[in-house]
Amino acid sequence: MDLITSFIDYIESEKKYSKHTILAYQKDVLQFKSFVENVFDETNLADVKYTFIRNWIIYLKEKGLENNSINRKISTLQLFYKHLLKSNVIEVSPLVKHKSLKAGKKEEIPFSVSEIEKVLGLFGDDFASIRDKLIIELLYSTGMRRAELVGLTENSFNQENLQLKILGKRNKERIVPLLPKVVSLIEKYLKLKKNFSVTSVSFFVKDSGEPISDNFVYQVVNKAFANASTKLKKSPHILRHSFATHLLNNGANLAEVKDLLGHTSLASTQVYTHNSIAKLKASHQTAHPRNKT
Repeated sequence: MDLITSFIDYIESEKKYSKHTILAYQKDVLQFKSFVENVFDETNLADVKYTFIRNWIIYLKEKGLENNSINRKISTLQLFYKHLLKSNVIEVSPLVKHKSLKAGKKEEIPFSVSEIEKVLGLFGDDFASIRDKLIIELLYSTGMRRAELVGLTENSFNQENLQLKILGKRNKERIVPLLPKVVSLIEKYLKLKKNFSVTSVSFFVKDSGEPISDNFVYQVVNKAFANASTKLKKSPHILRHSFATHLLNNGANLAEVKDLLGHTSLASTQVYTHNSIAKLKASHQTAHPRNKT
C-alpha cells in the first residue's frame, strides 16, 4: 500500500472523516506530490524536506491563494506526516517547526429574516420547486451542514415525533426537531417523489431520480438568493450561519445551539455570536438606565 493510499484509509476508517473532507485531503496531498516531483524530482513523500514545503507555499502564494487556503492545505500535510510518524515511516515530520501564515478572519454576514422569507415565497408547486424550497427550509430551520443534507435518507425523517436524524462529522448522530410547516413541506415533497418511482435510498433526488450532490445544493442556494440578497456570499453555510445567529438573537442558549449544530465544543459555536453581541450592545445602550438622559 503506497503512502497516500494508507493515509486515505487512515482518515476514512480511523478518523471517520466525511467523503467531502477525504476528497479534499486527497486532492491536497496529490497536488503537493505533483509539485515535489516536478520541481525537486522527488517521488518519495517520506523523503520530503521542509524547504520543499516552503517552496510549495511560495508557489501557492504566487498563484493567488489566500493565507487561509494555504494554511488549510498545510494542515492536510501536517496530518499526513503525523500519520507517517505513527506508522514509523519517518522519524521526524518535516513540518515540526512550521508556523501557520497570518490570516485575517473573514466576517460572514448571515441572511436577514426578510431575505429568507422573500426567497421561500418565490417557489412554485412542481417537484423541482418543492424540492429546492425544502432544501433551503431544512438548511435554515435545522442548521445542518450541506454534506449532512446530501446524506439524508427517507429513514432520517421521523414523522410521528417531528424529528430528523442527522449523521454528522465522524458518523456522529444527532436528533433535531422540525417545525410543523417544514414537516408539511416534507410530506408534500415525498408524495411528489413517489411519482418518479425512485429506488434510491437518498432523501433528495434530482429530476432524473439520481441523488443530489454537494454542488447541486450549492447551486440551489446560490441561484435562489441571487436576486433576493445583496450579500457577497450566498452559500449553504451562510444559511447555517443565519440559523445560529437568528436563534441566538432571539434568546436561544449557546449550549443548545451548539447541540443543534453538532459542534463538539462551545468554542466552535461562539463564532456565530458576533452579530448577536452587536445586537446586545445596541439593546444595552438603549435600555440601560445609566445611559438614559
